[in-house]
Amino acid sequence: MTYKVIQPPFTLKFREMSRKELTDYFQWLLGILPDRINELSNAVRLTPGFETWRPDKTPASLDALGHWLADHVEKRQRTEEELRELNEKINGGSPYPIDISGEELTNKTFSLAMDTGMYLSQVFLQNHSSLRWTQEFGNKKYVDYGQPVLAEFNPAPFNPVRTMVTLAYGLADKTKDGRRLREVYDRWANKVRSKA
Repeated sequence: MTYKVIQPPFTLKFREMSRKELTDYFQWLLGILPDRINELSNAVRLTPGFETWRPDKTPASLDALGHWLADHVEKRQRTEEELRELNEKINGGSPYPIDISGEELTNKTFSLAMDTGMYLSQVFLQNHSSLRWTQEFGNKKYVDYGQPVLAEFNPAPFNPVRTMVTLAYGLADKTKDGRRLREVYDRWANKVRSKA
């Protein structure tokens, strides 16, 4: 599969980024979105069995894309340094430490998840005219602080990239399968606020 991994010119440590960096990230993501969907589409169509897939922004297009993504997620072993840093960050002297997995998604898998999230956003926007991109700056403890999210869902905005990264973990662990992408769309489509 020929596929160019996305290279964000940002740290993606959203809570540590300045408001200007976050605003620049927002503009960057929206600007590269068409190119990344094209990159994803080319990778999918070069895969035997998926040659006819098209990014037509229909919910039905998510069925094949979900199965394709499930076949392409990969994990790697975390380095000792990564494990040490994560243990300090997560457990940091806690009397009830949390076990940390020795595996992490590959950069390619993070990129595929990000691209899939961008495509998913376009399916939502195409099929629900009330939705719009926004960025939340209220509380730095908010899970989607500073990230591009789709607004007009009830009760909270939808973060397509974060959701797809989470799905990639489930696909890699085999706790989720390719049908899950369409299920995510269907579940959130039911939460779109109707126009009054």
